[in-house]
Amino acid sequence: MNRYGIDVWGGKRFDIRNGEVVVNHKSKPSIIDIVSRVREDGLSGPLLIRFPHLIESQISLMYDTFTEVQNEFKYKGGFNAVFPLKVNQYPGFVKNLVEKGKKYNYGLEAGSKAELLLAMTYNNANAPITVNGFKDNEMIVLGFLAAKMGQNITLTIEGINELESIVENIKNFDGVVPNIGLRIRLHSSGIGIWAKSGGINSKFGLTSLELITAIDILKKHNLLEYFTMIHFHIGSQIEDIAPLKKALREAGNIFAELKKMGANALRAINLGGGLAVEYSQNENRYHRNYSLKEYASDVIYLLQDISKRKDVKEPDIFIESGRYVAASHAVLVTPVLELFSKDYSEKALRLDKKNPPLVKELYDLYKDMNGKNALEFLHDGIDHMESLLTLFDLGYIDIEDRSNTEILVNLIIKKALYLLKDKNHNELLSIQDRVQERYLLNFSIFQSLPDNWGLGQNFPVMPLDRLDEKNQRSASLWDITCDSDGEISFDIKNPLFLHDVNLDEEDYFLGFFLVGAYQETMGMEHNLFAHPTELSVEISDEGYEIKNIIKSKSIIEILKNIEYNEGEIRSILYDKVKKSKLVAEDKKSRVCEMINTFLNDNSYLKTDIIQPNFFD
Repeated sequence: MNRYGIDVWGGKRFDIRNGEVVVNHKSKPSIIDIVSRVREDGLSGPLLIRFPHLIESQISLMYDTFTEVQNEFKYKGGFNAVFPLKVNQYPGFVKNLVEKGKKYNYGLEAGSKAELLLAMTYNNANAPITVNGFKDNEMIVLGFLAAKMGQNITLTIEGINELESIVENIKNFDGVVPNIGLRIRLHSSGIGIWAKSGGINSKFGLTSLELITAIDILKKHNLLEYFTMIHFHIGSQIEDIAPLKKALREAGNIFAELKKMGANALRAINLGGGLAVEYSQNENRYHRNYSLKEYASDVIYLLQDISKRKDVKEPDIFIESGRYVAASHAVLVTPVLELFSKDYSEKALRLDKKNPPLVKELYDLYKDMNGKNALEFLHDGIDHMESLLTLFDLGYIDIEDRSNTEILVNLIIKKALYLLKDKNHNELLSIQDRVQERYLLNFSIFQSLPDNWGLGQNFPVMPLDRLDEKNQRSASLWDITCDSDGEISFDIKNPLFLHDVNLDEEDYFLGFFLVGAYQETMGMEHNLFAHPTELSVEISDEGYEIKNIIKSKSIIEILKNIEYNEGEIRSILYDKVKKSKLVAEDKKSRVCEMINTFLNDNSYLKTDIIQPNFFD
């Protein structure tokens, strides 16, 4: 059985039973069963399935691990965390997050005015709110309003002008002041595709000179009592623990030096995000070289050691690891619409009584292939195809000969893969790139997996069922956008093998896992494809319940989102129908109804065909 690396990236959250992917929680429902039930209600196209219990399990694991290590080291500082809303602002996630995090006092982080208003609205009472990113005066005022409302908010200063804005606003709020944090610019940097988040040339943070200036301003205006936190961030996905340890030593010493300068209220170090998610599907190639326990141990040991040497109180620890909390809770499920070799069957052959010699040889290779000669005949078939395509380009064979060539080579490939399915041939693996099958999926990579397109980030992908059957087709995945970048190519270093299925007789679904972080918020309406239909699944010991179904936006809603006028669109279309001489008068109202139906449907493809009596 091919487990598609589920033991590497799954973290025991998912498993395989009876050939199907199951959610490894309580009654352990299969995802294909959930999909089938949803489709019975008429919801087709891609689905984003949320599992709220996975949000809670990640939060719990994070808090419990830090508490365990704090107790081991007898660490005197506290621990808390906030979720950065930029990772996933969708209500289907945020509302579950706030509910599941309540007992841990888990808070929210905002990086814009819109996110801050969300945090002020939904954050649990007394749970922390941290505010990062560049701020204008309005955002500073919002921070004061949150403090006035009794919320536990910290404004992290990114520039001296922001601190000056705080000073200017104090007189307007009767002495109520939000907590103040200072973001420090470290020399230490991260590694990988998000490494520029840290380092001396990073976008955010105060230099040593600016830190000293900030302390002077706080002293001058008697605001040191509100300065409670320093903050740094070295990357969104820290795959190697070494850069974090280096950054912690630098930040810990800065913390101690600021305490010595009179920052007596300073009590917390915010490590930012970066706790990595394991995306690898290959047990021989892990992306993360540390565990959560090692991460917590290194953080606590280093900060405790610096505190002892510098003779300062051990700081409270804050982290903002949103990817770690959010990624695993969501699974993107998309149906396969087409295999591009599906028409390559013996019935499609158009052989004449007399065919070009190489075409006849291809036919003989196909018929005479067996387990002993399969690899040799496969090589011969591919060589013949190259020769025949050259002959076509030179005008020596016709289009039917070319068609027969393509069909026969695909038949040879399928037969060879079947005959060799129980054998491991390195040579066979080496040519998989040349014989790959194209699977057309009913989704948009730009909308649902933008990090794959923009950053080359791989997400675990696997069929939802048939996992007890041999998968033998090397697969590249194509989305339905009209963009050549909408493809996940077959990679010989990280190969994906799928099943050879007859889509006329059965459905075949793929699941993309660990998509709950960033993908929704960064998804683009490329080709005007909207966010897929989403739903939450609550799992009990007895079964599961589907909740909070939000259908994908209609075409007219998408057009309105990009500032088209709905009334104008309908008016112009209806007017063109009424003026058309090709539409019978008694059919014009029906055509307008049809247009209205399409406007109110989503952009994803349908597998059912419009009936011939649609105009009746």
